[in-house]
Amino acid sequence: MQGLRATWDVESSFRLEVYLFAILAPVAAWLGQSGIERAILISCMVLVLVVEVLNSALEAVVDRWGPEHNELAGRAKDMGSAAVFLADLNVLLCWGFILSPRWMA
Repeated sequence: MQGLRATWDVESSFRLEVYLFAILAPVAAWLGQSGIERAILISCMVLVLVVEVLNSALEAVVDRWGPEHNELAGRAKDMGSAAVFLADLNVLLCWGFILSPRWMA
């Protein structure tokens, strides 16, 4: 719980993702036509939160190592941000694949 609290206190992007989750999770529960659909719609958003916490941890470790610019440290931070981006993309794909057939019909 301390890790979640620390992430909440330090990372504005995590707070935004939690707010989006609080809004979209009930929407996902309503739009999902089966338990599997609801699980996919909600769990892909949980994955974003997990990846964001891990990215924040990675950034904290890199920042702890030293404030001077280091190519490997910058690469590590960029890779962590890329992981968050891919998790966000996963949400769009999951929601799109599940919900688009209903809107196309």
